[in-house]
This record gives sequence, structure tokens and C-alpha cells, in this order.
Amino acid sequence: MMVVYALFGVAALVALAPIAVAFGVSQGKDTTTTLIYGACLIVTLGLCTIALLSLFDVSHTISQATLPLGLPWLGAHFRIDALASFFLVVVNLGGAAASLFALGYGRHEESPLRVLPFYPVYLAAMNLVVMADDAFSFLVSWEFMSLTSWALVISNHRVRENLRAGFIYLLMAGFGTLSLLLAFGLLAGAAGNYAFDAIRAAPPVAGVAALVFILAIVGTGSKAGLIPLHAWLPLAHPAAPSHVSALMSGVMTKVAVYGFVRIVFDLLGTPAWWWSLVVLAIGGATAVMGVLYALMQRDLKRVLAYSTIENIGIIFAALGLALAFKTEGLNWAAALALTAGLFHVFNHSLFKSLLFFGAGSVLNATGTRDIEQLGGLIHRMPQTAFVFLAGCVAISALPPLNGFVSEWLTFQAILQSPQLPSWGLKLMVPAVGALLALSAALAAACFVRAFGFTFLGRARTPAASGAQETDSNSLAAMYIVAALCLIAGILPGVFIDALAPVVQSLVGGRMPVQTSVEWLSIVPIAESRSSYNGLLVFVFMISSGAIAAFAIHRLASDKVRRGPAWGCGYPDASTATQYTADSFAQPIRRVFGTVVFRAREIGEMPPPGSTEPARLTVELHDLIWDSLYAPIAAGVAFAAERLNYLQFLTIRSYLSLVFTALVLLLLVLAIWP
Repeated sequence: MMVVYALFGVAALVALAPIAVAFGVSQGKDTTTTLIYGACLIVTLGLCTIALLSLFDVSHTISQATLPLGLPWLGAHFRIDALASFFLVVVNLGGAAASLFALGYGRHEESPLRVLPFYPVYLAAMNLVVMADDAFSFLVSWEFMSLTSWALVISNHRVRENLRAGFIYLLMAGFGTLSLLLAFGLLAGAAGNYAFDAIRAAPPVAGVAALVFILAIVGTGSKAGLIPLHAWLPLAHPAAPSHVSALMSGVMTKVAVYGFVRIVFDLLGTPAWWWSLVVLAIGGATAVMGVLYALMQRDLKRVLAYSTIENIGIIFAALGLALAFKTEGLNWAAALALTAGLFHVFNHSLFKSLLFFGAGSVLNATGTRDIEQLGGLIHRMPQTAFVFLAGCVAISALPPLNGFVSEWLTFQAILQSPQLPSWGLKLMVPAVGALLALSAALAAACFVRAFGFTFLGRARTPAASGAQETDSNSLAAMYIVAALCLIAGILPGVFIDALAPVVQSLVGGRMPVQTSVEWLSIVPIAESRSSYNGLLVFVFMISSGAIAAFAIHRLASDKVRRGPAWGCGYPDASTATQYTADSFAQPIRRVFGTVVFRAREIGEMPPPGSTEPARLTVELHDLIWDSLYAPIAAGVAFAAERLNYLQFLTIRSYLSLVFTALVLLLLVLAIWP
């Protein structure tokens, strides 16, 4: 019955779309905004409750339902098992947080009626993707998710960049859907068994399975943001409203991860050993490239978008490890790696949503996303600064917040690579571990830069100096998500045990029960190897900080001593003398930029006697775009120009073309065995 209740919730979300249109015309923007986002908050909380009840069901009952929709001989199948339950929690928890944030943020939207009808349908589509139990329902829901998110991306259509972002996103979404369509066609076979139960009962042969695996990586990776299929993501996320950006980055990319896990771990049967090499290589490269791109950006939302690419790389690296261990029969190690990957799915959905909420609050208060135009906001938006700092700590994988735990578990799984008999994996896994370590260090630098130049120092522009704290609804959403980041960091054993049914169903093993370990520690393998206690770390940090504050304020001298402020060698109090975000990233740009970005610094010195300032211009290039997508676009444009004459043929010519095409198709059917 759980799936039936969930489908009623999805129907309620879909019904909100026409209500948004009707109320938007008759009741006005503010009333409609409150009604739609409030209703979405209630429905998503209900769906999250259903998912949690199903996930914690001790009998692990699989709930299924079939509707008289879809293909006539098949119907529309929906199912909630352990895997779907977990991802439904991710989808609806993120949806509830975004809806609560939007109750305040949505009032500042320029065109809220271009967002409100599509927002609840977008939430409904993501739920349907996770619950779909046949290929047709999955693909229809997947495309529905793509189209509604595209409409949200171009909601502010007056900005030309937003239209370009929407166009590229639509192209990449169509390409990904085509790949998945081919993958499910191969899985269904000649008999047309599109139901997932039928596919599980008759998995494809090795060659077909390998092709489906590649198509699944392409189809789901294009939606998740894997390198080199990431081109749409840094364009679409900044273009969308901030609460939608939080959903796209924190939730929709996880739906793509769900699609990959469902196909590769559930439907394809026994994996081949080389699959893990592909996933590991792509995951490691994606993690490093994503954070390097993020470090070079000045747009705060683009920083967060590229950071999503990095975290998707970490998740896929963990999934690659799970595939490697599962192939070799090391189910306990596969369970550790898969738990790490799924836990990072949950963690990233939290702290990335929190960071996008913070970025949206900054954008509302200042009207800009350029971190070079901000600064000093900690004095004007102290609560936003506090929760944004919590998100920065979490995404930088620093204890005691949740990002540390899932990345620590990933490294614990990497340390088990000597157990693998394949020399290819023995060499690949440590190399990927080094890439993940590098990405973790660069992520810390990236978010020191993002927080420091946004909130610290002095205001660089009048817009920053005149900023005011955001509304109470937005703050409530950010505080709740920040609290969840802390809870998942100091009590990770509860979340790891909750993932046990999911992991058991996919790899045939699970991590040891963590809630039975003393002092709420977590022990991934054995106490003799490694353990972690987030609660003790949190208590130690709070107590040591309190003691230090007491010593400084109570035991130190109370004499006031004043001196000139250090200004980097400049006595001028101008904000122009402050360190800039570009200068902070310059050392990293000089180390990696020549290879990764084909970076070039151009110095322009004025002639002697001139009062003009010297200028330094930095040119950065997206090599993947330049080498892959730009040639494809040029080729399409060239072909379109050459074929343009077909629009001006005579009726005889058109009839001849149709006749020729018909003959060719009949020949193909005659030759086809």
C-alpha cells in the first residue's frame, strides 16, 4: 500500500500546476506563492514519511502497483523497495527544504508565475522516476523531469544567457534520454519485456550487458554531470531560481545516480570486472576537474555548480569501488564502498541545498553573484553567514559535519584495494584515491575562497554594504538543513544502519551494525583497523573552543591596546587594496591552469608618464567544450546550411524523396534477418 499512498502524493503535486495557473490570475503573486510552496512542503513531507516507513520496515516488504496507463500490453508499473525508499527520502527531504526556503525566497522572484506551475510537477516527476518499475514509465518520467526542469531554467527568459543555458540543457537531456532508450531496448530484447521484473529474470548476455553498461553511464552521467558530459550543468544551475538550483544540484543529480545504480547493480545481473575500471576512472577525473573548475569561478552559483560535479565524481568513484569488490566476491568490502557512496548521496543533497539557499539569500540581498563584488556580509547577514559556513565546512569534508564521514568511509574502502586479485584494479584504485585526496584538499581551498570573499573583509560595493538579513522562512530552511548536516555527522551510525537493507539487496552484504558500538562510534571493518566518533569530536571542539574563549576574555589582560590595521603593506583604507578572489586562486591556476584550462595571463603596462592603471587579463578555456562540443556544433551548423536548400524544392522533388526513402526502408526490411 505504500506505493499507492505515494502515487496519491504525486497526483497531488501534479494537481497543483493548474491550481497555480488559476490562482495566479485571480489571487495575485504573493497568495499563489504561499499556497503552492506551502502545499508542496506538506506533500513532500508526507512522501518523505512514507519513504522512511518503507525504509525502516523490518519485514522489508516490497510495495508494488500497476496502473492502466503506458504501453497497452504492459501498463505502468510502480514499486517501492529498499533502494527506491532511500532515494525517495533524498528527493522529498530536498523538496521539502526547497519549498520551505521558497516560501520566503519566492516572493522576490521577478516572474513567479513562470515558476509556480512547473515546480510541483518537477517534484512529482522525480518521485515517479524513482518509483517506476518498467522501462516505459521510467523513460516517460525521466523526460518529464527534464522538460519541467528546463522550463524552470528559462523562467527568467529575458536574460540571453539563460536561454542559451536552457538550449544546451535541452540538447544534453535529449541525448541522455536517447542513450537510456537504447539501453532499455537492449535490456528488453526481442520479446519486449520492458517490466523490470522480467529484465531481472532474464539478464542480457555479456556483450549486450557491456553495451547497456556504456549506454547507462552516458545516459545517467549526462544528467548527473560526469566529465565530459557536464557542459549543461554550470550553465543551467546559475540560470534557475536558487531553490530550483538546490533541487537540480542536490536532488536531480541524485536521481541520475539512482538510475545508474538501478540499471547496473540491479538489472544487469553479474557485472564484468572491467566495468569498475571505467567508473573509477571517470569518477576520479570528474572529482578533480570539477573542483578545479570551481576554483576558477567568480560567480558564486557557478562555484557551487562545478562543486556538484566534484561530488558526483566522488559518488561514482565509490560506486566503482563497490563494483570492483562485488565482481571479486568481496561482499563485505563492496558493502563498505556502496554505503560510502549512498551516504555521500544523502550528505551532498543536504549541504549543497544549504549552500544554494545561502547563495540565493546573498543574491536577494545584494543583487549580484560575483564574489568580487561582495565582502563584509558577515556583519550585515550574520545568520546567513553562519549557516553558509556550516555548509562550507560540510562540503570541505571537515569533522564533525556529515561530509567528512562519507568521504572517510570512501577512503576506508580504498584502503581495502590490496584484497583485489586484479593488478589493474590494484593500480587503479590507489590512483583514484590520490585523485580524491587532491580533490578534497582543493575543495577546502575552494570554499575558504567562496566564504572568505563573500562574507569576510570589507564590503567592496555599495550593494554589499547595504545588504540586509534574509527572511525568516529562508533562515528556517537553512537552519534545519544545517542541523541535519550536524546530526548526520555526529550520529552517522544511525544513517549507516538505515542504508543496510539497500546495500544488502544490491551487493549481498552489509556493514556491521553500528548503533551497537559503544560511545556511538562507527567501525567500518574492525576496531583494530579504524574507527571514528563524531560525537566525541564535536564535544571536544565545543569544549576546547569554550575554554579558549573563557581564557581569552576572562583570564587575559583587559587593557585596550590599539594599533594601525595591517593592510597588506598599503596604508590606504580603500577596499581596492583587499586581497581578491582571483589573486587567491592564482597559485592554483598557475600550477594546473596551463594544462587544464590553457590559461594565459596578459599584462598591459601603460606607457611612461601615463596615469592609466596597469591591467592583468586572464584567459581561461574549457578544453572539453572547445575540443568536443564546439566541433559538433560547428558540424551541425555546416550540415544545416548545406541541407537548407531542401526547404525550396518543388513538389515533384519532395515526392521523389519520399518514394526513394520508402524503397530504401522496404529493402532494409527485406534484408533484415
